[in-house]
Amino acid sequence: MKFTKKPITIEAFQFDGDFMNSNGDYYVPEWAVDAYKQGILYFEGPDLFIRTLEGIHAVSYDDYVIKGVKGELYPCKPDIFKMTYEHTSDET
Repeated sequence: MKFTKKPITIEAFQFDGDFMNSNGDYYVPEWAVDAYKQGILYFEGPDLFIRTLEGIHAVSYDDYVIKGVKGELYPCKPDIFKMTYEHTSDET
């Protein structure tokens, strides 16, 4: 059988190695900052990890961090992200 992914809008950001600029200001979405403060997103040295229902997932440089339809967070490789999602307006 074949299936087509339902068209849903997600939020995401591409991980570039940090969450803050040199002034100490966050430049990732507020939901990512909240997840970081809650320990869902966390760093071990320079490496970023996400606590998910399936366990802990590493986030590599350039991976996208996606906020799913139920608020869950998970990483996605850039090539898969670009094949699966397209940019839409910022309005929800």
